[in-house]
Amino acid sequence: MLKYALWVRLEAKPGKEKAVADFLNSGLQLAMQETRTPVWFALKLGPSTFGVFDAFADEAGRQAHLSGPIAQALMAKASELLAKPPAIESVDVLGAKVSA
Repeated sequence: MLKYALWVRLEAKPGKEKAVADFLNSGLQLAMQETRTPVWFALKLGPSTFGVFDAFADEAGRQAHLSGPIAQALMAKASELLAKPPAIESVDVLGAKVSA
């Protein structure tokens, strides 16, 4: 069961909205390679506000993701693309239904 998650809120710098969306779209390729990240969503919440939600079976998976290639790429691009540092919250999953 997925019990551990991350909620990340991103605010694009003015004029960088498309670059943030493109960056998040490219993150899917990296997420597909993370065997301990079974659920990963990149979201557009508003004109310049974006989010990432991902969920994990255990705390080790969450920590592996936080130190993995997506997080590293995000932090490398944050000052260029984002109006403020990403707001990263560890959250608990109370219930989930994931199917394709």
